[in-house]
Amino acid sequence: MSGGRCVDDPDSRELRYFVAVAEELHFGRAAQRLGIAQPPLSRAIRQLERRLGVQLLDRDRRGVALTGAGDVLLREARVALDAVAAAARRTRRAGNLQRSLVLVTKAGASHELLQRLLASSAADTETVPVEVVLCEVGEQARFLRSGRADVALMHRPVDDLAGFSTEDLCTEGQVALLPSGHPLAARPRLTLAEVSNVPDLPIARWPRLDGSYPDGPGPEVHTQSQLAQLVALGRTLLVIPASSRAWQWPDHVAVPVVDAPDITTVLAWPAGHHSSALAALARAAAGVRDTPPAAPPL
Repeated sequence: MSGGRCVDDPDSRELRYFVAVAEELHFGRAAQRLGIAQPPLSRAIRQLERRLGVQLLDRDRRGVALTGAGDVLLREARVALDAVAAAARRTRRAGNLQRSLVLVTKAGASHELLQRLLASSAADTETVPVEVVLCEVGEQARFLRSGRADVALMHRPVDDLAGFSTEDLCTEGQVALLPSGHPLAARPRLTLAEVSNVPDLPIARWPRLDGSYPDGPGPEVHTQSQLAQLVALGRTLLVIPASSRAWQWPDHVAVPVVDAPDITTVLAWPAGHHSSALAALARAAAGVRDTPPAAPPL
């Protein structure tokens, strides 16, 4: 029968077993992590290799190592298991009569825009309550793909939007956030060249779309609170969308960076996922988009 599962395709249990072994690179530790005995785990991995017709692991006296095929399966298995878990989470929420729409956003980002979106949503009689979940830098995509959130506020081009549908909300310039006592803080405007090579104030490093960080002397950006304190202490500067200054401390000064690329804030959700609640929030987002946010005072 067409459309059914091929008998040679691995099931989710086999993928969980393989991921545990591939991450631990030790059958004993993997078995303990899975809560099963080691012999059936070893047999399951052997059976998986026979069914796929490839060797996934190199085994010798020194331990276990992934083959090229095993490395590919590890990447694909993680994606597949995340998708299964996400489907289960979304299904449970869809069946909850008292459900809310979970919106995830980076703490401190687009604060005024979020307030207007929530107000617009609350005024629509077809919307369900919106639960706001705050995350750290670059985590929105993982929340959406794992099913822990329905929608997210994200930023183009700096966030990973692959596989998501989007509704543009606003486009804005960027500012340099500096310690108030630094000479650059007295400037009316700056350029990227001027903020990218300050010997006593290395620019903070934001994660790339793949999660890695560029080389450089500045600190890696992980949390907003970490970053705020490092700027206040005179250890780094950063370039951020102008609206993200909602979390600016009194020890900070924001200066426009005139040639920094514009940042577009978007409402994002997994492509192909539709619901009346999501459609209502998208309508609210379109209304917010047509009302430009007030520019924060410099």
